[in-house]
Formats: sequence, C-alpha cells, structure tokens
Amino acid sequence: MKAVILAGGYGTRISEETGVVPKPLIEIGGRPILWHIMKIYASHGISDFVVCCGYKGSLIKDYFLNYAHRNSDFTIDLSTNSIEVARPASEPWRVTLVDTGLQSMTGGRIKRIAPHIGDATFCLTYGDGVSDIDIGKLIAFHRQQGVAATVTAVKQPGRFGTLDLSGDASRVNGFREKSVLDGQTINGGFFVLEPSVFDLIDGDATTWEEEPLKHLAATGQLSVYRHDGFWQNMDTLRDKQVLQDMWDGGAAPWHVWT
Repeated sequence: MKAVILAGGYGTRISEETGVVPKPLIEIGGRPILWHIMKIYASHGISDFVVCCGYKGSLIKDYFLNYAHRNSDFTIDLSTNSIEVARPASEPWRVTLVDTGLQSMTGGRIKRIAPHIGDATFCLTYGDGVSDIDIGKLIAFHRQQGVAATVTAVKQPGRFGTLDLSGDASRVNGFREKSVLDGQTINGGFFVLEPSVFDLIDGDATTWEEEPLKHLAATGQLSVYRHDGFWQNMDTLRDKQVLQDMWDGGAAPWHVWT
C-alpha cells in the first residue's frame, strides 16, 4: 500500500520558517517533520510514498536526492571526482515526488497523483501532523467498514486552562489545566481511501475537505476511526516548539520506530 503525503501548501501561519523552506521540511530534532511522518508509516510496514509537492517543492526533491549523502560518512577524492561511502545510511523507502502545482488546492493535489496510485487502496495524510496512531488498525478498520473513505478523528488539545465559575459569580471555585477534554474533535488526517474518490475531485480548484468529503459523508461512504492517543499538528511556531520540547525531553509519543 502507498501513503500519499500532502506537502505543497504555503504554510502561511508559520511564515517565519516557510519563508526559507516548505513547511514539511521544518525540522524537529534535526529532521524534517515530513521524515517523522514517513517513519510513522514505515514502522507499520508502509514504505512506498507519494509526496505531493508545490510551494518550494524543489527543496523537497533536493532533500531526497541528497538523502543518502546527507546521512552517510564519505570521502571525496577531488582528483578523480569519486566518492567513497564509509558509513552508508538510508531508509528502505520508495519515494515518488510529484509536482502538483503551486496554486492547487488539497483536492487538486490528490487528483494529480491518481496515475501513481492505480486501482489500489491508499493512505493519505497531511505533511505537518504526527501521531502515535496504529496505521495497521486504521487500515483494518477501513476494510471492515466497506466504504470509500475513512478519516481519523482526534481530539485537539485545549489551549487554555478551564475555570470553574459555578456558584458565586465573583469567585473561582476551581481550575483545570488545558487538556484534550477541553478540545474539539477534528479531522486529524491519516485517511484510508479507495481509488473511487478520485472521481469526486473536479480539478485543481477543488478542496478535499469541502465537496469530496461532504459528498462521501452525505452518501454514507465516509467512516470515522477514532484515535484517542497522541496527535499534534505543526501549524504555528508555538506548535513547533511543543513538538521540539517533547523530542528534546525524550518523550515524543509519535516516536514509535526503533
């Protein structure tokens, strides 16, 4: 099975970083968040990826073109223009990098990679979110449902503590720190899709989260896999710092690989 990763957006809410690199290449622990997402899938046996490039997509292509050398020790003999690799390091991945357009919406990007999927079931997620989700269980759930699409529902953590103002309106009776109990249930990405969904996308201007998903829901073809574990996207610098602190502290829940 292939995993498709949407990696072409502008990332305007974290423009402090995306002015230099595309959002999926913003690093957590010295590695792009795109690498972290791919490691999650690979830990569950999925190592064939299709990356939907757009904004600064050439930098994503360069990252993978130079991946082996970036992660290996090697000696360059300038007199012969030869390279001797001393400590090869790579991943057993097959990565297809597709230019899906600078202005394409999420649906348009998905439509453009249809030739790389064929008639097979495939996974899809966004290039800015990590989780400790069990991909194998997600796929099994999707197959049990017999639908065209499955979306993962997650609880977005509340950003602020909660005040208990019951009783005397001029006094605080209690306080609870922010938690997932205060957040909303949202689309966490990590979809499993049948190739029939391509027929629901008109073209580059189609937003996946609008007409296609609404049609699937209205026709009973969208099931929901509820993930109660860890999930966090990287939408802002604050989100990046949260993930970086977890990684630095050795407590990154999405680090499910060995």
